[in-house]
Amino acid sequence: MRKLTYGMNVSLDGYIAAPGDDLGWSVPSDELFQWWSDRVASTGTALYGRKVWQAMSSHWPTADQRPGATPAEIEYARRWRDIPKVVFSSTISTVDWNTRLVSGDAVTEITRLKAEDGGPMDICGATLAAAAMRAGLIDEYVIVTHPVLVGGGTPFFTTMDRWVHLTLVQTRTFPDGVVLTRYETRR
Repeated sequence: MRKLTYGMNVSLDGYIAAPGDDLGWSVPSDELFQWWSDRVASTGTALYGRKVWQAMSSHWPTADQRPGATPAEIEYARRWRDIPKVVFSSTISTVDWNTRLVSGDAVTEITRLKAEDGGPMDICGATLAAAAMRAGLIDEYVIVTHPVLVGGGTPFFTTMDRWVHLTLVQTRTFPDGVVLTRYETRR
């Protein structure tokens, strides 16, 4: 069974985006950016909700061709284009860049994907991850906490109807006081 990880940048008060979908607080250091890039390189399939997909696909497909692109940005753009992606949405009709669109039940499709052979999967987007959390499909949580309080917005965690017990498997500190914590779900 494939491993499913939910990981994102998170404010100290638990949000992945501030009001108005503002992400200005989560600009990564070079070291953190490289960590995210290496994570993309080791992921077998990325699962996206519509909002995160639209943000990523508006920038990364051609980021390596932009004037002034850094070697790290060029590497990330290439890795991002190469990784197989699945976008879950009932409101968009086309996707590109090694991507497949699913407009049906996300939990059913994620369950099917987990049962397939292949590398680990990452899930990106609060709404999509919430459905996977409630269904008990998340195997690991990667929380990259930035030392900022944004006061509201899109929360990383959804309201749950049962407890989920976790085991801490890694901590790491990045520049600017950013802290990575990885937890595996105890089954």
